[in-house]
Amino acid sequence: MEMSESRRQSILDIARESGVVTVDELILRFDVTPQTIRKDLNRLCDERLLTRIHGGARLASSVENMSYEARRMLAWDQKQAIGQAVAALIPDNASLFVNIGTTTEAVAQALLQHRQLLVITNNINVASLMRPYPENKVIIASGEVRSADGGIIGESAVDFIKQFKVDFAVVGASAIDQDGALLDYDYREVKVSQAILSNARHVIVAADSTKHERTAPVRIAHISQTHSFVTDRCPNPEFRRLLSSFEIRTIETANG
Repeated sequence: MEMSESRRQSILDIARESGVVTVDELILRFDVTPQTIRKDLNRLCDERLLTRIHGGARLASSVENMSYEARRMLAWDQKQAIGQAVAALIPDNASLFVNIGTTTEAVAQALLQHRQLLVITNNINVASLMRPYPENKVIIASGEVRSADGGIIGESAVDFIKQFKVDFAVVGASAIDQDGALLDYDYREVKVSQAILSNARHVIVAADSTKHERTAPVRIAHISQTHSFVTDRCPNPEFRRLLSSFEIRTIETANG
């Protein structure tokens, strides 16, 4: 990771802890020029991770998701490990849904060496990734294509998903509440995710630990409606107790 990327990640970490960062404190902390810090803050604001305020920035609003590229790069290594762990749960010759999300795209990447999979997705990026591999069949949902991230949403996608009953569903979430709610930003995307959950025999949630630090306004489901939870680590003790109480298989990649 480049020094500038590492510094921006550190700035984001500080903002998560305190809610707000100031230009003056960041200059002292990183021993760089004001111009460098302002450039970093502008970049993080362009990616909708932070919002500028007088003299600094604060965490972005919980009612709007960050940009696709920012989400893709956030917790990159953790998402790759999660993808490998989820792929290990899915055997060859299985049918599965894969929904919208940068973590579910990491799962799709890890599934490329599987054989005889039937993959149904509302994620153009997943379909494009898996298309060149003839060992597996990919079916893509119909509906409105969201320009921000290639997600396919809307009632047509919901109706399409309801035609199937598959072995596995691999779903992500934009945020996880300590009461067990899986949350997202777009109610149209959530309707598709809910159809996916209802039409899979085994639901796998793939979510990195930063999802516990965020919030979003639309409820996808409760964790009790799922069967496996794969993450890098689970930092929230209350949520961990919920996983145990509902006997949800939990895999933390940071623990080996």
